[in-house]
Amino acid sequence: MFISRLAIVAVLLCPALGMAQDSAQPASSAAKAASTTEQVPKLERFDPNMADRSLDPCQDFYQYTCSKWNTANPIPADQVYWGTGSGLQYWNENILRQALEKAAAQTTGRSDFEQKIGDYWAACMDEAGLDKAGSHDLKPELQHIDKMRSKSELADQVAHIHMLIPGAWEGNDNQTAAALLGYGSQQDFDDASKVVAGIDQGGLGLPNRDFYLKDDEKSKEILGKYETHISKMLALAGESAQQAAADAKTVIAMEAAMAKAQMDNVARRDPKNLNNKMSLEQVQALTPSFDWKRYVADINSPPSSPHYVVSSPEFFKALEQLIQQHSLDDWKVYLRWHVVHGSAPYLSKAFVDENWDFYSHTLSGSKQQLPRWRRCVRAADRDLGMALGQAYVAAAFPPESKARTVALVHDIEHALDQDIVGLDWMQAATKEQAKIKLHAIEDKIGYPNQWRDYSSVKITRTSYLDNVHAATTFEFHRQLDKIGKPVDRTEWTMTPPTINAYYNPQLNTINFPAGILQPPFFDASQDDTANYGAIGMVIGHEITHGFDDQGRKFDAQGNLRDWWTAEDSKAYDRRDQCIVDEYTEQIPEAGVKQDGHLTAGEDTADNGGLRIALMALSNKLQVGGKSLDDKDASGWTLRQRFFLSYANSWCGQIRPEFMRTVVLTNPHSIPRYRVNNVVSNMPEFQQAFSCKAGAPMVRANQCRVW
Repeated sequence: MFISRLAIVAVLLCPALGMAQDSAQPASSAAKAASTTEQVPKLERFDPNMADRSLDPCQDFYQYTCSKWNTANPIPADQVYWGTGSGLQYWNENILRQALEKAAAQTTGRSDFEQKIGDYWAACMDEAGLDKAGSHDLKPELQHIDKMRSKSELADQVAHIHMLIPGAWEGNDNQTAAALLGYGSQQDFDDASKVVAGIDQGGLGLPNRDFYLKDDEKSKEILGKYETHISKMLALAGESAQQAAADAKTVIAMEAAMAKAQMDNVARRDPKNLNNKMSLEQVQALTPSFDWKRYVADINSPPSSPHYVVSSPEFFKALEQLIQQHSLDDWKVYLRWHVVHGSAPYLSKAFVDENWDFYSHTLSGSKQQLPRWRRCVRAADRDLGMALGQAYVAAAFPPESKARTVALVHDIEHALDQDIVGLDWMQAATKEQAKIKLHAIEDKIGYPNQWRDYSSVKITRTSYLDNVHAATTFEFHRQLDKIGKPVDRTEWTMTPPTINAYYNPQLNTINFPAGILQPPFFDASQDDTANYGAIGMVIGHEITHGFDDQGRKFDAQGNLRDWWTAEDSKAYDRRDQCIVDEYTEQIPEAGVKQDGHLTAGEDTADNGGLRIALMALSNKLQVGGKSLDDKDASGWTLRQRFFLSYANSWCGQIRPEFMRTVVLTNPHSIPRYRVNNVVSNMPEFQQAFSCKAGAPMVRANQCRVW
């Protein structure tokens, strides 16, 4: 439940990625694998000379670094964001594509896993077969709902959906998929060695509650288009146009009531608000009309001892009222919608197109769909990726890369240790606890030590939707099987090709999949200044999450425990408020205001991560007899190269529709602020570019936590 990621929307917020062609495959190989009409994206490498020297870095460092690149690289029609590293997503996916195509082409002599990935790929790529089937594969699930005879069966229906529809059981972590509520396993907040059942709010089809509750014209427009989308989808599933339109209004009314009852994302940032321990009988008392014992039995969940953790009791109290207020027919409509919505990407072209038109075009501004092969690769990575990732690691992540990354992580952890020692606002007792936690962080680099066993997942070439159902059932039960057992500290939540990274406060681990450990973030051909400014900042960012407004509330073992003195806690809050105030700002392109409370953890990690990465670089250079003031062949100082590498990571453009969604829902600031706000808080940047007091990149009230 609590995993602080560098980026939740990795394609947007983790953009500074490119892969060396020789680290994966020759460019010609990738080009041959692509459609003849498909544009193969260029892979970027860090080049400080891409900066526009006609501009003043002290006025707008993001523009100084990125304006030339942004002008030369418009957003492709099938993308909602395009940045310096967007090509890496393509290249990573193409490696997986070749493994999938090879397995699909074989008919004999395949291993069990080759059969699974090959048949999964073949079923997904069979667009003609999917179009011929239409909504046929969906009918059994809709008939299952139609057989519902009373609202007392609601628990059975929700359990059935949770076991089949991707994301339906994930609750607030996957709002556009979560059917009614979320249920899964999580570490106990008070004893991180134990795994208990967690029950979460859910039930929406839009990204978060604000999309239902805001009353500005743009929000009303989107909600109206969502209603139209629901109507069109239900009509595709067999309803008359008149009935579908009426049912869409019912869905909107029910989801809006759920949205109103939900805890907002700012309140959810405090883990104490989510740590509500209850027995199953107490959970039942919140919603007497929802049979929790039947739900738990239907999904075959182990009992949760000594308690269940309910993230938002008030939501479930409101859910009880909603169950009572709405008729059996209304609930059938709601359930039908969530089955159709969750199944749409795996059905015929008509369903796929309408699903894309609303979620990708209306909400995000995309102009055309991704090629089919890329959508199938992403689905395979989601459903079978913890084994499919072996192909990626073999092609793109040699042992030398892992060894060098491990050394870099150690350098940055040492720099944070130095930083803690030198803090003037923290007392010795808290510093000691902070260092204990830092030294206890476990570093996970590249890929898991053991690959996941998918042998029990039944995959065939005959039905893409059935394959997705089988994979979802497997994953849901795999999660439930953890309940009541000691926590598995070796588990990864991201597949190896993922272009992302994360910190888990309850495991006290930092995780860097092989997918992000590629040029230009990590580039063996570049000097240390480039690597420390890019992947070094990412590492520093994730480590700093252990000490941000969420992470600082967990101890070295991952328990929710206050290890701060009262005075130091107040000092932290004052510094945190500085960050909140700085990042609370109207975003003109999005037409909405960024909430600094929502982004505080990520903003703190950005500021702290870049600062300790620079400290680590300085240490490394000193060992080699060098200095940050030394210059490269183009006349850049090494200090300047470091900052340029960092800013280069965030060059890119965002469609305004997607920016609006990001600002409303995502805990990360948009790229421009991730550059300018961070460097304007750093005297080291002002030194690097000789910025004078009063310049925009010299903030009068500089914020610093770490």
